Amino acid sequence: MISDVINEVSKARSKKQKVKILQNSETWALKDILRGTYDESVKWNIPNGRPPYKENQGYNAPSNLLKKHKEFITFVQGQSGDAMRKIRREQLFITLLESVPPPESELVIDMINKIPIKGVTKAVVKEAFPDLIQK
Repeated sequence: MISDVINEVSKARSKKQKVKILQNSETWALKDILRGTYDESVKWNIPNGRPPYKENQGYNAPSNLLKKHKEFITFVQGQSGDAMRKIRREQLFITLLESVPPPESELVIDMINKIPIKGVTKAVVKEAFPDLIQK
């Protein structure tokens, strides 16, 4: 899970270790979370705050971010989700949150709110993936 990678990076003591863990765990889902969190050019079409959703039990989560990260495009300003009605876009967002384990839904909520990931700085992300963050 992406949250496992993030936890491992958070526990690493040096910037070099953090960068190595990120690079060794490289997936599009991980990079999407990092870019969505730290890239100021990524603007979200979802209201800030914590949406009303029912957290699943984790062990019975029907999906994970490795599968669901492709849906993020629906929630980015200037993309396909712009044509959707606001209520429909927000319903899809809640469905995504309810379909992934709790640690991963927390990552998504923090990403939408641009809350930095504990133990993972923008500088670490830029060093691990130099072309990922535009702004």
